[in-house]
Amino acid sequence: MVGQLQGDPTATTREPQGTEARPLAVDLALYALSAVFALVTAASSTLAPHRAWGAIAVFGYAAAALCVCVQMLARRGGIAGRAVLTALAWVATTLVPLGLLAVRGQAQEEVIVVEHAGQRLLETGTPYLDRTAIAALPADERLLGYVPYQPGMALFGLPRALAGDVWWADARVWFAVATAAVLVAALAVLAPRVHGAALVRAAQAATVLPVCALTLAVGGDDLPVLALCLLALAFAAVGRSLAAGVAVGLAAALKLFAWPVALVLLAYAATRGRRALVAYAAPALGLPVAAVLPAVIVNPGSAVENLVRFPLGHGLVGSPAASPFPGHLIATALPAGRVVAAALLVVAGLLIGWRLLRRPPRDAGSAALICAYGLTAAIALMPATRFGYLLYPVAYLAWRPALRPSGSRSRVARRTQGG
Repeated sequence: MVGQLQGDPTATTREPQGTEARPLAVDLALYALSAVFALVTAASSTLAPHRAWGAIAVFGYAAAALCVCVQMLARRGGIAGRAVLTALAWVATTLVPLGLLAVRGQAQEEVIVVEHAGQRLLETGTPYLDRTAIAALPADERLLGYVPYQPGMALFGLPRALAGDVWWADARVWFAVATAAVLVAALAVLAPRVHGAALVRAAQAATVLPVCALTLAVGGDDLPVLALCLLALAFAAVGRSLAAGVAVGLAAALKLFAWPVALVLLAYAATRGRRALVAYAAPALGLPVAAVLPAVIVNPGSAVENLVRFPLGHGLVGSPAASPFPGHLIATALPAGRVVAAALLVVAGLLIGWRLLRRPPRDAGSAALICAYGLTAAIALMPATRFGYLLYPVAYLAWRPALRPSGSRSRVARRTQGG
């Protein structure tokens, strides 16, 4: 990415005096506020992996903020330098704590769930346990018996199943490898047509932003899904419908959070003609079906238990996700609250579907905006939800300037230089 930015005449020279200050001021605010977030997390989180992340990341964010101050004093706010600092900050605030936590064996439950899923996939051909097998587990282990992900997620657990108890077999390591590779690909797709400042801001939103850095370091399963969705949006922005379908299809084979993006991009593909629609829809819909089909064939009951009954709240145990968004508060405070929250979620989905039918997105930036609003509504109304899920809409909003059509680039470039 840095090489491509250096190849851009606007990136190799200093920006005109007066245009450097705004992007650097935003960078300084990003890193300084992130340092405060990490410090508060280290001091007050009730989760040991979160405290450990905060205690390490605070130094990375503080160092990045200090570097920005030096850039401001030297009046050197070039795009290439900001891109390098973003990459180094990601290493310091995400990869270093991730590696240390992997060595210590500290992880959130989803890492253990994915690694167990990989072991079962290797041994039985399906990552899922059926209801009887889960009921046979000790009561305090039944939650870990559920795999509320699509079958593709189990692939990240295969290194642990094959290599055993070594730090680099931790699923988070492979989440990070996949995330980095896919994000670099997405930025490379957009680089020829997007101002470098917009790419830097997009990279920051998917890497060093605390909601992303913390999530990847302690759990991580959402980041490859997010990165693949961003890649799909990038391919859509340059008119590569087949590649967009493959990217979002792979994401949907990992987790249901990719499905809203798949449907929005389906509406966008429909505006580009029948050929584009078919090229997109075949992999976007076919890949997740192909991923789940073997699990259904091997043990249909276990697939239904994990992919249908548990997410709907009918498993042997409930989801521990309990961030105080409206859907969760309604589900827990009102009679038949789960039904009310589910009904509101359905209504929100129908409204967004009506919007897509009446006014489908005409460019990838508009698609990203709809994805952001739709997922924000879903996160707010789901009975069981987490603050960490906000990384999806935040990233989609931050990537919107880089995804807009080239015709509007000259108008947007001046704004994206500052943010």
